[in-house]
Amino acid sequence: MNKKMRNTSNQLVHEEPESYWIPPTTFRVAESFEEFVALNPDLSVEQNPNGQIVIVSPVGSEGSNREIEISFQLQKWTRTNHGKAFSASVLFTFPDGSKRGPDASWIATERWEALSKEDREAFAPICPDFVIELRSRSDRMKDLNQKMIDYRANGVRLGWLIDPYERQVYIYRPNREIEVLAEPASLSGEDVLPDFVLDLLPIWAT
Repeated sequence: MNKKMRNTSNQLVHEEPESYWIPPTTFRVAESFEEFVALNPDLSVEQNPNGQIVIVSPVGSEGSNREIEISFQLQKWTRTNHGKAFSASVLFTFPDGSKRGPDASWIATERWEALSKEDREAFAPICPDFVIELRSRSDRMKDLNQKMIDYRANGVRLGWLIDPYERQVYIYRPNREIEVLAEPASLSGEDVLPDFVLDLLPIWAT
């Protein structure tokens, strides 16, 4: 995902670059996150554990192509196996209260079906079993790494941070050190997604 801006005391605080600052007059203030989303349907947003709203700018064309390639492979595996796969447009409500949308994610069938229909239609109160974050040109690795650590702390069992620019993959697992792979041809879903293999050659090719 691209650079983000934080909403603090109804003001947007930009991180960088300054040319992407959005004036406060372009969005409507609300009492809750859900109301904010409803009042500002053209904005893509997340919410951090402190309750601050994070405005997420769109990815570039190449980044979008990489995202859909990853989502396609994950969904293809899910259809012939089990569970639910989700795209980057989703938002989940995590145990720490944050609302996040990984670039791709997956939840085991039994966990998903344990939710009520109402919860599944909203920002489902659940942490995915598996997540993927794909670095865009303007993303800072420091921020993405912290996001992955937060995912893991909330219950993610396997996470992949893919950096197509340095051609590296960072693998996050509970109670283990982060593993770094240099330009792997593929990634294994391990015991979380048995027999799932993500082909990375299309990602490195763009």
